[in-house]
Amino acid sequence: MDKKNKIKNIAYQVIDDEKKAVAQLADHIDDAFVNAVETIFSIKGRVIVTGIGKSANIASKIVSTFNSTGTPAIFMHAADAIHGDLGMIQPGDAVICISKSGNTPEIKVLIPLIKNFGNTLIAIVGNRDSFLASQADIVLDATVDHEACPNNLAPTSSTTAQLVMGDALAVALIECRNFTARDFARFHPGGALGKQLYMHVDDIYRENERPAVTPQTSLRDTILEMTSKRLGCTIVMDDDKIVGIVCDGDLRRMMKKYENLEGLKAGDIMTPSPKTIKASEYAVNALHLMQSNAITQLVVVDDDGHYLGVLHIHDILREGIL
Repeated sequence: MDKKNKIKNIAYQVIDDEKKAVAQLADHIDDAFVNAVETIFSIKGRVIVTGIGKSANIASKIVSTFNSTGTPAIFMHAADAIHGDLGMIQPGDAVICISKSGNTPEIKVLIPLIKNFGNTLIAIVGNRDSFLASQADIVLDATVDHEACPNNLAPTSSTTAQLVMGDALAVALIECRNFTARDFARFHPGGALGKQLYMHVDDIYRENERPAVTPQTSLRDTILEMTSKRLGCTIVMDDDKIVGIVCDGDLRRMMKKYENLEGLKAGDIMTPSPKTIKASEYAVNALHLMQSNAITQLVVVDDDGHYLGVLHIHDILREGIL
């Protein structure tokens, strides 16, 4: 076997090992898991998540997931905890301790101290016969058969299982809290993700001009309206009613269809019943509407269907939503 294929096979094996480790977690979802979710949901304080070594890294990620989905959480490194950081644990908090062996020296020192505080202790542990498992109020079993490491030493499958168990807790709590996309947006205001969840059409179309002609507007004046407003289109209005749109594509089709352009009016070349979007809609929904219809402009309307302006795909790109 050449070197390239050997490397690929190693990757395949790691993925397969970790996939099996995750699949085995399903056998460990029992009443203890339900109890853990209900306990966290009911506490008045926060969730303190702690661990040592690679488990500490997993604990930190779980804390991030909790915080972003409505469950207040704090990371506490197990080694730092016994040198002063225990002060972050307050009455009403629950503590999640993550450890593969459940028998590391730091864990053995830390657990009795937490128990003395009277806080509920939840263990995510890979050894049900460990000191941690024997002391915890609730035990979540994250046991794996072996690590993906060829020496069965480096935490790989075990840390993946811990992470998935933490995600399962977080998602169950999302359901318990009826945590919505709007709630999620409050904690993710920055970047493309945040903008998808909170930015509305009304936030971004207003700087554009408002091109408009009537069905009787001459071809010359229609083109002037399109080019002067710099949106590549103009809306065709019959009194207060939107009857069509003229865009670059309509001009190209006109050139192919008509030998003589003299006397043509906007109503002759427009696309009737253009796609519209309410100003109150999320901007990301406008993007999806453009993509699904292979268009670059949408007519912005109010709740009663009155013409407000035009949203161009460039507006969405400028905001970084795509």
